[in-house]
Amino acid sequence: MFDKILIANRGEIACRVIDTCRRMGVATVAVYSDADRAARHVEMADEAVHLGGPAPADSYLRGDRVIAAARATGAQAIHPGYGFLSENPDFVDAVTAAGLVFIGPSADAIRAMGLKDAAKALMEQAGVPVVPGYHGTDQDPGHLADQAARIGYPVLIKAVAGGGGKGMRRVDDPARFAEALNSARAEAQGAFGNPAVLIEKYILQPRHIEMQVFGDGSRAVHLYERDCSLQRRHQKVIEEAPAPGMTPEVRRAMGDAAVRAAEAIGYAGAGTIEFIVDGADGLRPDGFWFMEMNTRLQVEHPVTEAITGIDLVEWQLRVASGESLPARQEEITVTGHAFEARLYAEDVPAGFLPATGRLAHLRFPDAARIETGVRPGDVISPWYDPMIAKVVTHGPTRAVALQALERALVDTEVAGSVTNIDFLIALARHPGFRRGDVDTGLIARDMNALLAQPDGDARAMVLGVIGLAGLADPGRRGGVTLWQPLRRTVTWDGGQALLEVLGPGAARVTLDRPHEVRWQGGRWWVDGDLCRDRIVAHDAGISVFGGRVVHLTALDPLDRQGADGGGDGLTRSPMPGLVRAVDVAAGQAVRAGDRLAVLEAMKMEHALTALRDGVVAEVLVAAGDQVEAGAPLIRLEPEDG
Repeated sequence: MFDKILIANRGEIACRVIDTCRRMGVATVAVYSDADRAARHVEMADEAVHLGGPAPADSYLRGDRVIAAARATGAQAIHPGYGFLSENPDFVDAVTAAGLVFIGPSADAIRAMGLKDAAKALMEQAGVPVVPGYHGTDQDPGHLADQAARIGYPVLIKAVAGGGGKGMRRVDDPARFAEALNSARAEAQGAFGNPAVLIEKYILQPRHIEMQVFGDGSRAVHLYERDCSLQRRHQKVIEEAPAPGMTPEVRRAMGDAAVRAAEAIGYAGAGTIEFIVDGADGLRPDGFWFMEMNTRLQVEHPVTEAITGIDLVEWQLRVASGESLPARQEEITVTGHAFEARLYAEDVPAGFLPATGRLAHLRFPDAARIETGVRPGDVISPWYDPMIAKVVTHGPTRAVALQALERALVDTEVAGSVTNIDFLIALARHPGFRRGDVDTGLIARDMNALLAQPDGDARAMVLGVIGLAGLADPGRRGGVTLWQPLRRTVTWDGGQALLEVLGPGAARVTLDRPHEVRWQGGRWWVDGDLCRDRIVAHDAGISVFGGRVVHLTALDPLDRQGADGGGDGLTRSPMPGLVRAVDVAAGQAVRAGDRLAVLEAMKMEHALTALRDGVVAEVLVAAGDQVEAGAPLIRLEPEDG
């Protein structure tokens, strides 16, 4: 076993690897960028080495500096985590050439699975079923259109070097194929430096089920399946294991296919074989097809660990240090059910835009497994993925585990940045999901319902007003102090309310209508109903947790400036990011919904569109500009001409 390893990553996965290393007595070396000098993974590691600037290209993607750090600190091996250099075969070659061990598969195995078209051809040879499609090298647009017609619409255009939903477009109408192809190629070129695509049959009721595999270079086993069908924009949101509706026959067929796939390339370490599954008539042994292999540890690996009792990071270290597989297939069993929800700093109603901010308050429930790379007071940076944590629950049955997930999400408290917590809670409560009726289109179909304001919104606002007025302070719940007005207006960044103190432990808050509030028996009561909501004061304002999450920030009564009213015709950047493209010029007429520019932030591209018809008066940025949140990008002529 290694004495010391370097972790070539950051955030929650770096912390996750350190946890196992501590238990195994293995010393750890962290690496960090300028933006991560005070990060949690740096604090947890035994040593830490600075790599460079905040941009990944200047730090976490600098393989030469990572290897130099490992050699300088005496680390014997490098764990790549996921993302960054984890699936870069040239980096693996460089690690090996430096006399170090890469904790993961060989460079040849990564290359074999790195391009989707070549990987599918290899899988066909190994007897693994693949989706009908075109995976050839002829990239002529006319030829690709002919292949799409042969396969039959709808089809899916996918970047051969893709991942994370980039370079992927669904096409239902042959007349839209050329437009979708150009868009997918442009995105693939920008994200991967390779515009080549493949064409596949689009499965109308698809499920995304993947098999966790583990190999030692000569043989492999599987650790059962995960269902990752709850996705938006091809990004996983909630994962679970095992898959709902799985039968022994289908599991055996998928598991055998996954093991054949791993052994076909002499795979060593943890990997995932991803299948697209036809869920229209239930799971069938002939209704799944190979999509791709992820030659690394997956974000959602904790649900597999929960149902098998196996620490996959421990297995990675043991096999990389020279051991054979730690268990035979028949020794790996499933116990219970597990869920993982990905908690992000993102503005869901605004289209899941990544968000930034300082975490003024952060508290997780003790009953769940929490994988996180942040602490209270940390900053969500615009440079990296905006994940705050993964919330993982386990129970003897699916129903119990899902109920535990909902409770854990309700008990999670985050303030200082907008998050997707309400969206995750709505998903956990979705009737179809609770029944196990899942497919990759569920979120898109039911988006309006998932974004609907839940009951209790007014109640949470009422308690927020109580918090802003200072009456949630235990020392002031008894009512007024000398000279405190009995009736006053409480103002915050989104509105105002009338507060009337009625006596000890009692008040009236008027929003849309009067609401009676009492503090009795150690609980808040609003309009006669017992509330389990929690009022939390922090330096960013007041937050109410337990139902719908509400954050209120008091306004300085002396501040008269306020925010822009939005009537100036300006399109502003919703977040810090890089201007990837500008699609309009001064004097150009646009209609509401036309794309004005494309902003790249937190590994995603975001189209900024015109809010109304008009004429472009000024273009204030150019492609390649780095902009801050709120920066003006495009200005339209005034509506009155």
